[in-house]
Amino acid sequence: MTMNKRTFLKQFALGGLAATPFYQKLEQLVQSVAHISPEELASDEKFWAEVRAGYRLKPDYINLENGYYCITPQETLENFIHHVREVNYQGSWYMRTVQWDNKDAVASRLAELVDCSPEEVAITRNTTESLDTIIGGFPWEPGDEAVMAEQDYGAMLHMFQQVEKQFGVVNKVVSIPNHPASDEEIVEVYARAITPRARLLMVCHVVNITGQVLPIRKICDMAHERGVEVMVDGAHAVGQIVFSMKELDCDYYGSSLHKWLSTPLGAGLLYVRKEKIPRIWPRFADWGKDMDDIHRLNHTGTHPVHTDLAVGNALEYYYRLGPERKEARLRYLQNYWTDQVRAWPHIVLNTPVERHRSCAIANVGVKGMKPADLADTLLRKYRIWTVAIDGAGVQGCRITPNVYTTTRELDVLVRALKELGG
Repeated sequence: MTMNKRTFLKQFALGGLAATPFYQKLEQLVQSVAHISPEELASDEKFWAEVRAGYRLKPDYINLENGYYCITPQETLENFIHHVREVNYQGSWYMRTVQWDNKDAVASRLAELVDCSPEEVAITRNTTESLDTIIGGFPWEPGDEAVMAEQDYGAMLHMFQQVEKQFGVVNKVVSIPNHPASDEEIVEVYARAITPRARLLMVCHVVNITGQVLPIRKICDMAHERGVEVMVDGAHAVGQIVFSMKELDCDYYGSSLHKWLSTPLGAGLLYVRKEKIPRIWPRFADWGKDMDDIHRLNHTGTHPVHTDLAVGNALEYYYRLGPERKEARLRYLQNYWTDQVRAWPHIVLNTPVERHRSCAIANVGVKGMKPADLADTLLRKYRIWTVAIDGAGVQGCRITPNVYTTTRELDVLVRALKELGG
């Protein structure tokens, strides 16, 4: 008996194990607070303790390094394991019949999340793959200029160095202030680097080493007025802050979904403005696709399709928890600890004080202490797991709590920072 393809798509890709106890508990929990605003709920430790209970967390340390990879909630994890088993059970039948329909269905839901057309979104493996596709496939000519900041992610800077050698591109590297006086100050930093030879500008949506949220729309408007396209590194934006691709008005965008959307490892997003798709050369050759089809930029051969399916489950979890609720909680947690330590004379905070210029991520240093030593001390003496940042005008440890982080855990961080200044 042949299975109906549409039925299979609905039940297998997007349904998963929807009746799990984790699903039902979160559903009931959220319904009980539907009348409370996200800002008010952000400080409700009882509510967030219930959310925390939906994760399996290692008790050996306080995890304040969620920026690399945000642990997947048990509900999403169980669905992911279910998909692994089902794909293995179906074998090549699955791969030759419905894998692409399912991936497209999940990509369409991602497009809804970031407010753009499904024809402009592809599921990749991470931000690096997404942005390397653009950097390496851009129609460069010798002498073309690219603009970027030293605070950008290292892998992206290295890719620009590669096209510099390969195509004769000239890289213009600027430095953005950790504590800007205004949006205009940041926009002007990039504007000063643009010459008539500039073709592409790369900018972080959320700077990975400091957590600063940059004024993307203003940067895009400035660059477009000068005939320069904009590629946004949104590795830390999707699932952390609520935004619209239409409002950003960028040309290209990449993100890692295993960060703040909490998918299993190996899921990313690539956005390309529809009319720009034909201009980009794919990194892996494909055939039979129209030039304006984003699928021609997304061919990587046989890949772990069960991860694609789990992206749909991660989206379900994210929507049920509530994007606004999550963003409010993450911002509350960051400000909970930074507000306590910012004025201390021995503390250096590399993240802006204004609430709208950051969310979950912040970076802190102790004067006279190397970042690596600070990270080592926090782990060895206080059982706090974080990561040292030492470069691009930033010396400190990146602190990245998640929705399962408690204020009691952050109190340990505050106490540690106070004692380390003694």
